[in-house]
Amino acid sequence: MVPTQTLTRFIYQEGRKYPEATGELSDLLTAIALGIKYISQIVASAGFKGLDTLSGHTNVQGEKTFKLDEIADKVLVEILSSSRHFGSLVSEERDDILVTNKGEKSAKYVVAFDPLDGSSNIGTNIPVGTIFTIFKKKDDNREAKLEDYFQPATSLVAAGYSVYGAKTTLVYSAGRGVHGFTLDPAVGEFLLTEENIKIPESGSIYSVNEGYWEIFSEKTRRFITMIKTSDNPHNKPYTGRYVGSLVADFDRTLRKGGVFMHPATQKRPNGKLRLLYECMPLSFILEQAGGIAIDGEKPITQIMPSDIHQRIPFIVGSPTEVKWYMDMG
Repeated sequence: MVPTQTLTRFIYQEGRKYPEATGELSDLLTAIALGIKYISQIVASAGFKGLDTLSGHTNVQGEKTFKLDEIADKVLVEILSSSRHFGSLVSEERDDILVTNKGEKSAKYVVAFDPLDGSSNIGTNIPVGTIFTIFKKKDDNREAKLEDYFQPATSLVAAGYSVYGAKTTLVYSAGRGVHGFTLDPAVGEFLLTEENIKIPESGSIYSVNEGYWEIFSEKTRRFITMIKTSDNPHNKPYTGRYVGSLVADFDRTLRKGGVFMHPATQKRPNGKLRLLYECMPLSFILEQAGGIAIDGEKPITQIMPSDIHQRIPFIVGSPTEVKWYMDMG
C-alpha cells in the first residue's frame, strides 16, 4: 500500500488535538523538516562537490569540523531564522546561543540541534543525521535567553532526528507517541511510514565501542561480559552491532531493541555525548516509545542542563536490558 499521509498534514492534524494549540509549533516543525530535506540533498551530492572533507576549522568542542557540518548548520539557521515562532537556537557548531528575533517577545520556542551528527563517517558512506530539540520559553513576556535551555527533558515540547542513509527518514515526537516518515524523492515529501513506534520490551543486540574496554568502569565491563555470553537471564549471547554514528546506532536500537551504550570512561568520566541536543531529544523519543534512557545511574529526564554543551554518559534501550545494567550495582 502506498503511503499518502504527508509529514506536514500529520503535524497539523496532531496539533489540532491540543485545544490550546496556535499552530506555531507545527510551523516550526515543518520548517525543520524543510531544512532536513535540503541537508539530505547536500549529503547525497557531497562526494561530487568535495564537501566530505575537513573544513580546517575547530568547533567549541575542540573537534575538527567537516565542510558538511558548517553547511548543514547554515541551512538550519537560515531556514529557522525566517520563522517568528522561535527566539533562539543552539547548535553543536556554535559557541553560544544565537538570538534570532531580538526584542521579539511573541516567539514562544527555543531550538537546539546537532546539524550533522556522525559527519566524520560521511567519507565512508556510513549513515549520518540531524538531531533537534524544542523547548518552550520559560517566560513568554521577554525575548529568548540562555536560561530557557536549562530545563529537563520532561519540559521538551518536541524532539526528533533524521537519518541520511540508503533512504532519508525522519522520526519525531511531540509528546503523543513516536512517528516515522520516509522522504519520497519523487514527490519531495516525507510520507508517514510508521505510526506509534514502540521499542521491543527486550532485544538481542548490544551496541558499544569495545575498543574502550580498558578504560570502561568495572560495572560496564561486567555488563558487557554478561550480555555477550550466555551468562545472562536469557541464557544466550547477544549480537554486537556498532556503527559509530549516533543516529544510526540509536535508530536501530529503537526499532530492534536491546541496548546502546556510550558510557563513562576513565578518560571521559562525564561522558562524550552532548546532553542538550543529542541525549535529551533521543531520550525523550525513546521514553515515548517505551524505552529507558539513563546516564549510568539516573534517568536522563531528571538531569537539569547547566551548560549548553554539557556532556553526559548515555545508556539507552529496551527496558529489560537497561534494567539489567542498572541492577549490576
